[in-house]
Amino acid sequence: MNATTRRHFFGRSACAAMSTVPVLNTLLNLQLASRVAADGAPTDYKTLVCVFLNGGMDSFNFLVPRDPTRHGIYTTTRGNLALTTGQLLDLDQDGGDGQLYGIHPSCTGLRDMFNGIGNFAGKRRAALLANVGTLIQPVTKAQYLAESVPLPRALYSHSDQIDQWQTSVPQGMTQLSGWAGRTADLLHSTVNANSIAMNISLSGNSLWQVGNATTQFVVTDRGALTFTGSEITDPLHPMKLKNTAHRSIIQQNYANLMQQSYGQLTKSSIELQEFFLQQYNSYDDSAVASLFPTNNYIAQQFRAAVKMIALRQALGLHRQTIFITFGGWDHHGELLNTQAGMLSTLNTALTAFQRALEQLTLQDGVITFSASDFGRTLRSNGRGTDHAWGGNALVMGGPVQGGRVYGSFPDLTLESADDTGYGGRMIPTTSVDALFAEMLRWFGVPASGMSSVLPNIGNFYNVNSSSLPIGMLRAGTWV
Repeated sequence: MNATTRRHFFGRSACAAMSTVPVLNTLLNLQLASRVAADGAPTDYKTLVCVFLNGGMDSFNFLVPRDPTRHGIYTTTRGNLALTTGQLLDLDQDGGDGQLYGIHPSCTGLRDMFNGIGNFAGKRRAALLANVGTLIQPVTKAQYLAESVPLPRALYSHSDQIDQWQTSVPQGMTQLSGWAGRTADLLHSTVNANSIAMNISLSGNSLWQVGNATTQFVVTDRGALTFTGSEITDPLHPMKLKNTAHRSIIQQNYANLMQQSYGQLTKSSIELQEFFLQQYNSYDDSAVASLFPTNNYIAQQFRAAVKMIALRQALGLHRQTIFITFGGWDHHGELLNTQAGMLSTLNTALTAFQRALEQLTLQDGVITFSASDFGRTLRSNGRGTDHAWGGNALVMGGPVQGGRVYGSFPDLTLESADDTGYGGRMIPTTSVDALFAEMLRWFGVPASGMSSVLPNIGNFYNVNSSSLPIGMLRAGTWV
């Protein structure tokens, strides 16, 4: 390579490298100011894991009433989409609402987790929450039809409802931040003893984890996104040359204070990424690796999540959130066959994840919950279902009082008091705020800070109460 070509190459590489710096700062801001955990910081380790089912899962074929009367109503309402009681896997409730339910036949592992059998013998790790959705305040059908109370903005819109599940501000906000991000704003500097971000995403930039003063650390199932190209051995590989140019730029001594600070910030970011990658690559997960099928992409994401949870102490993270997405749930057509395959994939991943946590004795410090844009219409459109509102969610983990269906399962009769009147769009009987507040009480958000994380929580729950808003957690697991 002649001198002119080299200058041209490095000039272009430097520009390309510099153009990536804003992306780094936006997505991988690791709160670089040195932090030391304050006196009285927790000595335990807790992780919240969100698996977001993008597209809006039809969760009324995920959790189905099994008693003759309610299943008969379900069958009439769902028509050609109804599952028979013979297809359903029986859920054996240990309390809950006392009703009979079944779970989708693809969910054998979740059934075992709920019933405390098989690989989870004696350990009821999974619970289900009925008819949960975005709300500003409680809403009746009459109020909905009269529009006499505030309703979530742009109901039934994918993008808006995804944002609202992740922000927990359904009326909209002037400055977007997520409730996990605002939790980090409140807790990170006092509970975590390292500069690595509290919020880690395996699925790119997540609104859920964006705070006003903090943001997330974006990684892949191979570890941190670094500029070093550590897996590339060829010194003349374009990525290696680009990284060399980038490092050369940021390691210069600049007279301009802004340039100097900017270079130091970026250098520190890269060093923290490399520290994370070193820790991640050095962790031997061979004891649980076989639980995660290599041909199951979501399972591999959860395998990576296990490693990040196992590394909490090494990373100085007493509190940590992890975000994983699984898309493709917008089943306007081919619902039965497509959903069966996707639920099988999800079931395998979640079951492997919980089994790995149990094997590594990490189960008591992790709560995993599902979220989705919205529920689906109960009435078939012929081959699938359309956008709706309330749906059913999964919560699992050691702190969860499993084997129960929580909340109020709706009347599935078309035009019932729970139906908005448009083909079986269920009005949520439990707010997402109640679900989030329940987990945040366990996570360590104090009553004094709950409204800064969940601005509408006072419409559903007294944050100074000694009880939980739903009651899904085992006694002694929260304060």
